[in-house]
Amino acid sequence: MPTFSLVSLAAIYLAVTVVAAGSANHTPLESVTLPSEAFSALIPQKILATANTFNSPPSYPQYTDRVAGTWQWFTPDTWTTGFFPSTLYALHTRSQLCQRDAGKLKETDWLALGRMWSAAEVPSETHTGVGHDVGFLSFPFMDELNVEPKNSSAITAVNDFAKELAARFSPIVGCTRSWDAPDPTDFQVIIDNMMNLQVLFASADLTGNDTLRQIAISHARKTTINHLRPDGSSYHVVDYNSTTGKVFDQRTSQGYADNSTWSRGQAWGIYGFANMYKNTQLHEFLVTSRHMASYFLDHLPANGIVPWDFNAPLHPPRPADTSAAMIAASGLILLAQQELAQKPANASGADVYVKAAVDLIKTTTDLAWKPSWQSLLSNGTVNNPQLNNLTGIVYGDYYYIRAANDLVAMGLASC
Repeated sequence: MPTFSLVSLAAIYLAVTVVAAGSANHTPLESVTLPSEAFSALIPQKILATANTFNSPPSYPQYTDRVAGTWQWFTPDTWTTGFFPSTLYALHTRSQLCQRDAGKLKETDWLALGRMWSAAEVPSETHTGVGHDVGFLSFPFMDELNVEPKNSSAITAVNDFAKELAARFSPIVGCTRSWDAPDPTDFQVIIDNMMNLQVLFASADLTGNDTLRQIAISHARKTTINHLRPDGSSYHVVDYNSTTGKVFDQRTSQGYADNSTWSRGQAWGIYGFANMYKNTQLHEFLVTSRHMASYFLDHLPANGIVPWDFNAPLHPPRPADTSAAMIAASGLILLAQQELAQKPANASGADVYVKAAVDLIKTTTDLAWKPSWQSLLSNGTVNNPQLNNLTGIVYGDYYYIRAANDLVAMGLASC
């Protein structure tokens, strides 16, 4: 397997264990240059055009077709529903970060649009078919609380979604159940579920209910034990016996093979464990995020394009997954922020992750920026075993915007 061009696996481990000398608080990193497309006027133009296509009854974009890049629309009771409203909040954030005149970026009330697009999610707070993915549904409501911490509707939403997720927790297994199986003793947990844990922390902060925090910690610890392989790669699905708590299968659903590494799952893990460290300051989670990041970066092909599965055969050509690339970029930036938060700051490690994230953004932009499509990016893979690939994906676009925002907020990039 060709190695990552920026840094080898050994160099990453060295960087994250060496603390910058003489850094009492945190050492500023060198500024980075993002592709011009990352701040293109087309971004607010396209997002606004989609936002103005508010259907009745409400529906939400998830992925595009493969030819014209036209959004395909789904009911609110779908796991990806929260991403488009959160994209609107992300553009609100960008309008605050980017002071130069940027046309529709400054002219549009993104906050009002985000609130409007979140409204159709309200029935899902207590009656939903998405199961564990209520955490993803909660994203725009957590965004709202960052803007207006006393918004009662958002507080209710976050607490209700957290209650739904907590109800899926098994103290025997130590995890929240992901997919429901016909056999109730088959307790299925997917790596993606690391991303849903944030709603538990958000609700715990609102209510003081520490049980929610302990559920998240338990789930993450079990995921570290049973989803990760010694080399830092991950299984997509782990099946537990709900009666005994024992693992009886480790497999894939959307990857190439049970023993392969599905790239989007690996990206969820990088982000999810960095976020666990941010919320708990438990060093074990920082170590896990580093380990998963090392595998991801060390197994990129020479061209830097993220494949849908790191172990899929090269022939026939394996499709890329730009959504995995952008989730990983955001996760690496979050991981870099945690390195900078060390006392003293680990600027060397943070620099590795920031540069890797920028490389992913550049490579993805070169491959997949699509001005004529409704989505920002192409070449996403929703589910390759179902031949759903070469599309734009709403969460790929969301993390493309988020990653650039975060680098600007850190003072490392400019609009």
